[in-house]
Amino acid sequence: MRPFHRAAAAAAAVLLPAGGPAGCTMLDDAGSSGDSASGASGVAVEGGDPSVDATGDAIVAATLGAPPQAPSAEVEIAVLGLRVRGKLATLTVRMTPRIPPGGPDKASPYDLNGNEGIDPSLIDPVNLKRYVVVKDSRGREMETDDITTDLVNGKAGALRYTFAAPPENVKALDLQFGGWPTFRDIPVQR
Repeated sequence: MRPFHRAAAAAAAVLLPAGGPAGCTMLDDAGSSGDSASGASGVAVEGGDPSVDATGDAIVAATLGAPPQAPSAEVEIAVLGLRVRGKLATLTVRMTPRIPPGGPDKASPYDLNGNEGIDPSLIDPVNLKRYVVVKDSRGREMETDDITTDLVNGKAGALRYTFAAPPENVKALDLQFGGWPTFRDIPVQR
């Protein structure tokens, strides 16, 4: 890990996700508290993957609390879409870190997930299948790099992940995203 990323990871270590969700929608056993940003549109995007449009409406969003060491820190995760094109499905996610004053100005998805890879996977609860990010011909995962991608505090950043497309009869999938609770029933757009 480069010195800059070590310093950023150390500075953002207080952002580890812990406990249960605060204000989640469509997550494991979580109800809506009205604090989520589901349906938000016109969001200004700064940081993340510049090739991803993260300004659309959220299908589902959750604002998740941070650990006891930083009780006021949060991260908002908004699923913008899961679109199938040919044999591939592309997941678009928007993340917004909310770091309290005195914390770092930027954090990567890796930092926000407690210095762990996001490792997203799609779960088909009907056919009992798990879809992981596909690799290109060079063996690289087709996803936004969760270590080198900077997300600016208080600003939305865009992320993209590519999976094998589920069968035509699959209308919705669950999403496991980092260490956070599972997002349920993400519609498959064809």
